[in-house]
Amino acid sequence: MDAANSIGSAAHPTSVPVPVAPNVSSGTLGSHLARRLVEIGVSDVFSVPGDFNLTLLDHFVSEPGLNLIGCCNELNAGYAADGYARAKGVGACVVTFTVGGLSVLNAIAGAYSENLPVICIVGGPNSNDYGTNRILHHTIGLPDFTQELRCFQTVTCYQAIVNDLDAAHELIDTAISTALKESKPVYISISCNLPGIPHPTFARDPVPFFLAPKISNQWGLEAAVEATANFLNNAVKPVIVGGPKLRAAKAQRAFVELADASGYPIAVMPSGKGMVPEHHPQFIGTYWGAVSSSFCGEIVESADAYVFVGPIFNDYSSVGYSLLVKKEKAVIVNVNRVTVGNGPSFGWVFMADFLTALAKRLKKNPTALENYHRIYIPPGMPLTYAKDEPLRVNVLFKHIQQMLSGDTAVIAETGDSWFNCQKLRLPENCGYEFQMQYGSIGWSVGATLGYAQATKDKRIIACIGDGSFQVTAQDISTMIRCGQRTIIFLINNGGYTIEVEIHDGPYNVIKNWNYTGLVDAIHNGEGKCWTAKVRTEQELIEAIATVNDEHKESLCFIEVLVHKDDTSKELLEWGSRVASANSRPPNPQ
Repeated sequence: MDAANSIGSAAHPTSVPVPVAPNVSSGTLGSHLARRLVEIGVSDVFSVPGDFNLTLLDHFVSEPGLNLIGCCNELNAGYAADGYARAKGVGACVVTFTVGGLSVLNAIAGAYSENLPVICIVGGPNSNDYGTNRILHHTIGLPDFTQELRCFQTVTCYQAIVNDLDAAHELIDTAISTALKESKPVYISISCNLPGIPHPTFARDPVPFFLAPKISNQWGLEAAVEATANFLNNAVKPVIVGGPKLRAAKAQRAFVELADASGYPIAVMPSGKGMVPEHHPQFIGTYWGAVSSSFCGEIVESADAYVFVGPIFNDYSSVGYSLLVKKEKAVIVNVNRVTVGNGPSFGWVFMADFLTALAKRLKKNPTALENYHRIYIPPGMPLTYAKDEPLRVNVLFKHIQQMLSGDTAVIAETGDSWFNCQKLRLPENCGYEFQMQYGSIGWSVGATLGYAQATKDKRIIACIGDGSFQVTAQDISTMIRCGQRTIIFLINNGGYTIEVEIHDGPYNVIKNWNYTGLVDAIHNGEGKCWTAKVRTEQELIEAIATVNDEHKESLCFIEVLVHKDDTSKELLEWGSRVASANSRPPNPQ
């Protein structure tokens, strides 16, 4: 939908009286929006108050099914809504006009890249100010209120400017339903004088949405299945690789159906980790080109046919465009399109429908899986070290692996934690999240807040580098205030290690903080929080025992001091290949 059709009637705003009573009426815009959020599954909204959104926040506070969580800044509120949406299927944040909107914008862009339905609500100017030449605060000093809107148009799938009560119901419901249908963020601006005014369109509770299911073109589906089945049934050693779009397509169950029916080995792209069951007997690891799990890359790249389900091939996931896969051997299954080798492509064929139908047409072929078992050698364990020898990263992750269960979830920050966490084997029902497409350092602090709030039955284990933590550290405060019991491993190696391995320079060295001292100061004796610094394996063992026993209901922050050059071998390889891709000279003109 174009912007002109999606932003309401900003040119003809409704002039409305200011409400005399501060009480929250059941038939108001604010109460409708609050109840609509509850109806779609949002129980927690992440916010930063500002004068343009205060009356709207009153309605959110008054809604019994909604918990308003104040964050330290808008960026973290957006990251928290991102993390919440990963767990609950939809998230929401509320900020104020322009200064809040442009601050949260980076987080909304990340949610867009990861196909997450986040409802970004902004308290906007008084409806009477639209169409005038007035200059408002929180703007850049021009009588133009569209700057924020124009910024959001590129990172949301729908934008609603609500400055007219007559159109408000339709605009709000269209925005929210579009986010759910498209699995993308939306932007809703609410004029600050409208939330408390009764209007007939809000006289009853919101009618639950009926989102019509997307039905595949039956002819296209049959043709796609026929072409793919012929392609795969004639292959000798085919494999299946799951990608990050499995979530947006809601096709994870259909993916398992296909794996069970085919007998093919299943691998996962790095950005799809957590969406493919790693306890499945056919799971062989992460396919990430030159930095794949041991023996997984060899099996995938030696296959004569591969089915990539919901992939994103970018410079990071392709290790600097160095994957040894060939288009003519690949079936690419996207959310609503299937392409077979260099041949036919079928549109309006939806992923789940296609995988379920294809599963019924494939001959069982475990050849590639048998080849994997034939060459597989179990991974070695880190060497045993002397009593007071400095802790190494591979030893840290050996112990993190032992902490995982179906009652935990892992959040991996951008950096070397990408590679170390990628090697963790996830037990059944163990969650896993990271932000590979957008790769915004600092994302994990807010995302951990949101994910933990959405999954109170799980204990979150967050692995965060020191450089990333310095970007968004403040919302440790919000985690403590919410009574969360997350375990944060702060890996202190003195800088931006992932960037060191791509291109080193003095800008990659950061000022060291007393991280546990900072968290203790934030704790300030209010709530449950425990911190520790560990330098050796024995100290790590003791700290883990403490977080699992006497502090199992506390937020636990463990600062792990390691050598600045203690990196995974995968980061060393990946960094050199990405550096090579970044430094390609201009093509001859």
